[in-house]
Amino acid sequence: MPAPLSVDLRQRILAAYDAKEGSQRQVAERFKVSLSFIRDLRRQHRETGSVQPKPHAGGAVAKLGLEQLPIVEALVKAQPDALLTELCERFAQQTGIEVSVSTMQRAVCRLKFSVKKKL
Repeated sequence: MPAPLSVDLRQRILAAYDAKEGSQRQVAERFKVSLSFIRDLRRQHRETGSVQPKPHAGGAVAKLGLEQLPIVEALVKAQPDALLTELCERFAQQTGIEVSVSTMQRAVCRLKFSVKKKL
């Protein structure tokens, strides 16, 4: 996700709209931002008096945290040639937490293990 626009640019956008230098759509085109950004910026300024970007909301909580990594490590060491789907099933049996194959892949990579099969 891109970084938030600077406070200076946000102030210039509001100043241009307040000075009637164009409609919201024209100001959006001039500053190369979306129409919804102009609308949301005006609402934020009206409600809070601030044009500061909102803080990052944090995102989704990971299903596999640092406390679950030793379990994954034990599963991989117990059967190094197991498929990711098998690791997911065994992890769910042990912990009761169902994870996707991609989540298991990220955990295995985080542990610096490889799940490539030898032919």
